[in-house]
Amino acid sequence: MIPFFDFKREYSTLKDEINKSLMEVFNKGIFILGEEVQNFEEKFSKYVGTDYGLGVNSGSDALFMAIKALGIGVGDEIITVSHTFISTVDAIYRNGANPKFVDINPDNYCIDVLKIEDNITDKTRAILPVHLYGHPADMDPILKIAEKNDLYVIEDCSQAHGAEYKGRKVGSIGDIGCFSFYPTKNLGAYGDGGFIALNDESTYENLKILQNYGQSKKYHYDSLGLNSRLDEMQAAILNMKIEYLDKWNKRRINLAKIYNELLDNSLYKLPSVEKYSNHVYHLYVISTAKRNEIKEYLLKKEVQSMIHYPIPVHKQISYSSLNLNYRLPITEDVSKKILSLPLNQWLIVEEIEKICEIMNNYGDIYD
Repeated sequence: MIPFFDFKREYSTLKDEINKSLMEVFNKGIFILGEEVQNFEEKFSKYVGTDYGLGVNSGSDALFMAIKALGIGVGDEIITVSHTFISTVDAIYRNGANPKFVDINPDNYCIDVLKIEDNITDKTRAILPVHLYGHPADMDPILKIAEKNDLYVIEDCSQAHGAEYKGRKVGSIGDIGCFSFYPTKNLGAYGDGGFIALNDESTYENLKILQNYGQSKKYHYDSLGLNSRLDEMQAAILNMKIEYLDKWNKRRINLAKIYNELLDNSLYKLPSVEKYSNHVYHLYVISTAKRNEIKEYLLKKEVQSMIHYPIPVHKQISYSSLNLNYRLPITEDVSKKILSLPLNQWLIVEEIEKICEIMNNYGDIYD
């Protein structure tokens, strides 16, 4: 079986470094808000290119806290996409705000910047682009629209660690960048973890209070907060892994090139890469009208694949009571055709070649 992601391979390769990192935490006996977290916050902020950074419990919390720290709440609107993981939109709702969905670019699957301005109302407070699958959204037009309309820009970078837009790392371009360190990410922990990157000192100080119960100093609670802290063990693993991030991203890019060379593009629509971007291929996503048949056939041939994402957020049952009567034709069409093939730094070239051979030899399913 060629797995979609292989943690056993990862651990066998990094075993000594991982064990050493964890033992150092055990020997120090500090598990919350210690040196490992502080070191990682400094490292990752520098890597992204922001003055400040805060490690939190998850990417979901990073988004929730970013929205809350900017003062966005009940009755406000945030323009974003429906073709994303649920946490992007959940963070908006948990703050009492409402999403204003716009359609996506059919080539890179990120927000269609040409559709943003027509959806701005007097309730709009922010634009929340998602750098999906490792490909950056087109940020310059977004920033211009935001400046013109006095809006915040919150970047969802959960799938784009190390991706660049015109030479700048995502997460450093808008007002706030939010990251997830879910284990399968390009930079993943061995549990949940998240990060908020920003340049504004005042917002950063507010976020530090928010993440720790609203506590300004021990047992002094000046505001309502939550418990959202990156723990020392996850930070220790991330401190070790971040040294490999660029190398691993380069490996992903090179494996994606092999897919691009070997897959029959008359049968499959392959990933598009805009000139302004450095795509880091968190996922390698193809499109085909026979998606479900291909997925089933790959599994019979012992190749795991996944769908990111089969049901757009505005079509989810959990949001049905909110009457999200959006017409997003590209989003809805894409959700029926996309398929994510295995792509991570632990795959070998022969496995990519095998996957491509299987898919190219299955041409008789097409009309």
